[in-house]
Amino acid sequence: MSEKNSEKDQVYKGVFRAVKKDGTVYYRASLTRHGKHISLGSYPVAEDAHKAYEEGLRLLSDFSTSLKFYEPASPLPFEKWVCLLNLRDNGIYLGNPIYMGQQLFYYYLSPHHVLKFDLEDLFYYSSHKIMRRGNHYFVADYGMQITLTSRYGIKSYAVPGTDYCFRNGDPTDFRRENLEIHNIYHGVRKTAAKNGQYIYTVRIHIRGNYLVGRYATETEAAIAYNKAIDILRSKGVTNNFSYNYVEEIAPSRYAEIYSALTIAPGILNYPTISPNNQ
Repeated sequence: MSEKNSEKDQVYKGVFRAVKKDGTVYYRASLTRHGKHISLGSYPVAEDAHKAYEEGLRLLSDFSTSLKFYEPASPLPFEKWVCLLNLRDNGIYLGNPIYMGQQLFYYYLSPHHVLKFDLEDLFYYSSHKIMRRGNHYFVADYGMQITLTSRYGIKSYAVPGTDYCFRNGDPTDFRRENLEIHNIYHGVRKTAAKNGQYIYTVRIHIRGNYLVGRYATETEAAIAYNKAIDILRSKGVTNNFSYNYVEEIAPSRYAEIYSALTIAPGILNYPTISPNNQ
């Protein structure tokens, strides 16, 4: 809801009276540090806004205070504690609850739920608020919900422990060195063979999962999935398949592998669908 700027009046230092469109009076607390205006929130009572202002000043000046001292009764929400203590200790104010460390930063979803990221991701997460639903993390980006894992090349249907894993066992550590992606291509799953080597099993979903084949390399498996799409489309299947993008080989080598790949009979013999039966 918007405020009427002409009706804003300072009632305490750092506290301004404001009026919503419906006539409701509220009080906005803010402070300025290093030339930057920092909003501390809105309050229905002027005294509460003033307490928030005083708390903000205290957090910026009292170096004995850390996040472990946060209490729910604080005049400021925990997120604002994180922002102010990061400004105090690291000299930078970020609108999201981020605290910078050595070669990484911490994103606080709550006092006891913290995510870890590489510094190269700081710009993105300082401007995109992370939300949580169960063990799934996502951000709103251009009107869409984008999962955190998808930013690192992990497919939306990927299964933790099977398609990817956290090397140190910490599912809140999203540093790239800690993310190990086993299956990066659509329809491809890496599985261990009896001889200790890996094979790549490919399946494609039509009406149920159909086996495409098993292949010695991930590249062959990715191309086999694409070949299965072409075969199915030639038979009138209109499912919204997504091709695998195989960038590490030249087009001539791609074509060579594509031609030589064997595809399972279930795909080759899939019944042709006439337009009238769509």
